[in-house]
Amino acid sequence: MIQRIQSVFLLLLALCMLAVLFLPLWQKADPTTGQELTMTALGFSYNKPGVGLTPPGNVWLIALFAGASAAVALFEIFQFRNRFLQLKLGMLNLLLILCTIGAGFYFSTLGEQALNVKMLGSYQAGFYLPTLALMLNLLANRFIRRDEQLVRSMDRLR
Repeated sequence: MIQRIQSVFLLLLALCMLAVLFLPLWQKADPTTGQELTMTALGFSYNKPGVGLTPPGNVWLIALFAGASAAVALFEIFQFRNRFLQLKLGMLNLLLILCTIGAGFYFSTLGEQALNVKMLGSYQAGFYLPTLALMLNLLANRFIRRDEQLVRSMDRLR
């Protein structure tokens, strides 16, 4: 039963959330001073640290939420015998992915204030991966629910 389509969706979800840990989420460059600020899931980094520039917060929360979401998705794959537990884990994963998106947005707004306020930063590929993971989670939950309905309809026929 591991070869079901929802297992593929959950594996892709876990890969997306693990990629969030390694890809840049947000970046801002100030051409006047030549400074560049990049946010990853583990922290901020400056290419030219200037006087009085400090990283604006504990960004490790993004990594915590993304790692927990990947772990829940991998655990959910092997719970194929208990579809109700899979659905509950899917709801938990939905919450973790939304927390990842929210934390990424929150810390990027803090980063906006760290350099030239008049210039806007740009979101990178790592910021959009949790949105893809959210859609994969919804698809997986839909197919898990469909399997449960199929099993119930077969039980009625017996």
